[in-house]
Amino acid sequence: MTTTAPRHDATASDEVVAIDALAAAFYALFDNRQGLSPLLDSPQALFLHDAVIVRRDGDVMTAMSLDAFLTPRRRWLSDGTLVDFHEFETQSRTFVADGIATRLSRYRKQGQRDDQRIDGEGAKSLHLVRTEAGWRIASVVWQDGDDVAWREAAP
Repeated sequence: MTTTAPRHDATASDEVVAIDALAAAFYALFDNRQGLSPLLDSPQALFLHDAVIVRRDGDVMTAMSLDAFLTPRRRWLSDGTLVDFHEFETQSRTFVADGIATRLSRYRKQGQRDDQRIDGEGAKSLHLVRTEAGWRIASVVWQDGDDVAWREAAP
């Protein structure tokens, strides 16, 4: 499905504020320290309906639909598998080109999974598009690992 992109004349700071808010809401999806996020039941507030999520684990890449990604996480966050869990950005850079943007994030995750303490890091790349309803996530690519960091590639 193709739609016409809305014309947008916001300042760069408006763009960054909106994208910062979207990124914060994305990470808040997985925070169950004070109950479940209501956005887990209405992901269209954050994502395009056909968003793609890709996880890299070593040499294995797993691509998922939004529903395939969220369904187990809803269960884990509500059934006691993940307790006092949250993820949060520790660093970010945002690049905007008119109606598309990329957010590069370093993040931490903390909590308990199956009674085992979780305290780890990783990197995520959020690919965003501006819609009539505001910025939405088109895809997320992530890799866990304390030693995973963004670096400039040689020209």
